[in-house]
Amino acid sequence: MTSKNNAVKLSPHDEAQQLELLRKHRRAHREKHAIIPTLSVEHIKIAPPTRGQWLADIVAATVGSWRFIIIQSTAIVVWIVGNVLSGTAAWDPYPFILLNLLLSFQAAYTAPAIMMSQNRQSEMDRRHAQNDYEINVKAELEIELLHEKIDIMKEQELLMLTQAVRELSEEVKVLSKRLTAH
Repeated sequence: MTSKNNAVKLSPHDEAQQLELLRKHRRAHREKHAIIPTLSVEHIKIAPPTRGQWLADIVAATVGSWRFIIIQSTAIVVWIVGNVLSGTAAWDPYPFILLNLLLSFQAAYTAPAIMMSQNRQSEMDRRHAQNDYEINVKAELEIELLHEKIDIMKEQELLMLTQAVRELSEEVKVLSKRLTAH
């Protein structure tokens, strides 16, 4: 390829050959590195969730909702009010040790489930990011190829214009000689 700083000018045929070599090199690179992204779901290759992952996703979706927070908060308020109003017959008198135990159990089991769900989501995000990267690489290669084609077309047009100027200059010289000869 020619550059602005390079004094060597290639013929359109040589430029076409170099462009074809560049295309072959890029195709070989894509095949070698398997950079042929597609937008299909199969390309991302996310395995269907196991029962444990499915359960973790359900727990995370449930515990991470306003509905759950409102229901749990209401249940805690009812628990505390019921125990306070029961007086000496309370099933869990102040400081509500049974309530603390239940909430600790809930936290002990929901936290790992939420972590499992987040880990699975992170893996899916990584695969989506890899797919996006591969698509960006392909787009970059295609843009480079288009730039090369445009550069070649500009150089060919410049060569044609230069040749046309030379031909017109020759014709002007010929006409000038005829006019001075008469």
